[in-house]
Amino acid sequence: MTTWNLTGIKHHVLICNGGSCMRKGGEEVTNAIREEIARLELHSDVHTTRTRCNGRCEDACVVIVYPEGIWYQAVTPELGKQLVHHHLLRSEPITEAITYRYEQTKGLVLTRTDVAKGIGRR
Repeated sequence: MTTWNLTGIKHHVLICNGGSCMRKGGEEVTNAIREEIARLELHSDVHTTRTRCNGRCEDACVVIVYPEGIWYQAVTPELGKQLVHHHLLRSEPITEAITYRYEQTKGLVLTRTDVAKGIGRR
């Protein structure tokens, strides 16, 4: 098992590989994001992690970018590549694909009311 030196990492990208996200192209999204990071030589700035279910199956495929705490919905391989170019490279989040955004005083805040269906508390 590889142990990464994460010193200097600017972004941590969590890519959902839970069941619903995998049925919506999670493997392809993971590969597209990782390939674009490699192509742009961003390994020293960006670390990716495959996760299990993040609890937003209706938003599949879900990708979360930290430290900003931005949750993206319905990510396709093409959107994943755009995410690398816009959010990770230029610090320009793709607003129309954001479901949640972390705010310092409020925590995670729903940014799209049209995706509020299926939201429950455990």
